[in-house]
Amino acid sequence: MALNLKEVDGVPIKAKHKATCHCGSVEFELDLPDGLVELRRCDCSLCRRRGAIAASIPLSGIKILKGESFLKLYQFNTKTAKHYFCSNCGIYTHHQRRSNPTQYGFNVACLEGVNPLKIPNVPTNDGVNHPADRK
Repeated sequence: MALNLKEVDGVPIKAKHKATCHCGSVEFELDLPDGLVELRRCDCSLCRRRGAIAASIPLSGIKILKGESFLKLYQFNTKTAKHYFCSNCGIYTHHQRRSNPTQYGFNVACLEGVNPLKIPNVPTNDGVNHPADRK
């Protein structure tokens, strides 16, 4: 069961919320009229290593404001998911989901003013046994 939130530790999630990588080279704006939707972690080989909490957004819900040239693409295994990170500081910003290619998952830690460590009980999806791998 996914978690949805309108605020994190007293910080409201704005309908249009600014986000950045660590160094500020990449700035983006997220359309979040319903707050943080489908918050979750994943235990696939990549997500285990990056440790990020991700939330879902439609592909049209991200607007890169600055630093698109700093975004680099990483793909592995089936090369279906598209993982983006800042080539300057290395922070994961967002990815086009393998499980739902009409959505991005974005790094909640990139949201201005939001501390994801203050979000309790974030569910973990089983990325090791991904539904797309079952036949």
